Order: sequence, then structure tokens, then C-alpha cells
Amino acid sequence: MLRSLVIFGVAAVVAATVPSILHRHPDLLAYLIGADGPEAPREPARLDVAVTRMAPPEEALHGSKVRIEPDGRGHWTGEFRMNGTRIQGLVDTGATLVAINRSTAARLGIRPTAADFVHEVGTANGKARAAAVMIDEIEIGRIRVHDVQAVVLEDRALSVTLVGMSFLSKLRRFETDAGVLLMER
Repeated sequence: MLRSLVIFGVAAVVAATVPSILHRHPDLLAYLIGADGPEAPREPARLDVAVTRMAPPEEALHGSKVRIEPDGRGHWTGEFRMNGTRIQGLVDTGATLVAINRSTAARLGIRPTAADFVHEVGTANGKARAAAVMIDEIEIGRIRVHDVQAVVLEDRALSVTLVGMSFLSKLRRFETDAGVLLMER
């Protein structure tokens, strides 16, 4: 048990650091994925996105804290507001970025073109193309964060909205206690 907690802690620190660095240095993501400019041919980058099924949310709100009870399968789901639109999201600490499908992106006012889908991601459904985007605002309860990096996948590649580390790393803290996810801004 202690070994698992130590491994989880190290993984959380590493995962929380990467989005923070990318937020402070937005050009770094383009550099890391090999984007040399609009005219240069782009080699697909690889992003790992875990995809799981969504279950009904169970959350309680307290000030700028949110508590999400796990569903029967141990997943944390809740109602988020992304760019002011209500979206059911599954919190996935194993996903580097927030991941949305094209239909959800359109509801949020995000419309990547076919040319934007230059990144290759691995999902539970196999490999897929993704477009890197920015979500202006994500809220859950009284927690609100701005300028969250995300990827858009085709609807057939992603059936749920995953709330990954690009959101969680902007919180003051998040932790689990007896399976319950606690988030604080």
C-alpha cells in the first residue's frame, strides 16, 4: 500500500509539472511535437490518452473545494462547465491533457480544421489523430480555471470527455481519500 502511494505521488508530481511548464512556455509544446511552422510538413506527435466509460456523477461542493465520490467502477465523473457549456466529464489522472471529441468541441465553440489534426494519440480504442486546442475556462462547482490545454479527437475515437492533468495541475491541490477525489482551488 505504501509503495503504491509513493509511486502514485511521484507520478502525480511529474504529471503536474509538465502542464505547468507548457502553460508558462506555450511554444514549447509546438517545439516538442516538431511543429516548425505552418509551411513545414508536420510529423505526428504521440500523446497518450486513456479512454474509459462514464458513469453518473456524485459530487458535493464546499467553497472552492469539490469532492467527487467514485462510481461503482471507481471512476470520478462530474458535471463540468467548459466555456460556459455543461459537459459530463470523467477525471483521468493518467491523461496528460483534457480530451474532448469533435462534437463536444463544436458545442464549446472550438472548431479545428482537418489540417489541425496533426498529432497522433494512443487511446483504448487504438491510435487516432488529434488537434491541439485551448479551452478558455473549465469549472466544476466553485472551482474555475482558465486557459486549459486540450486535444480534440474524432467522435469515433473518443466517446467521453476526459479531464486530465492540464486541468488538475492548475488546482491548488487534488488528492484521494478512501477513493474519494478531493480538488481545491
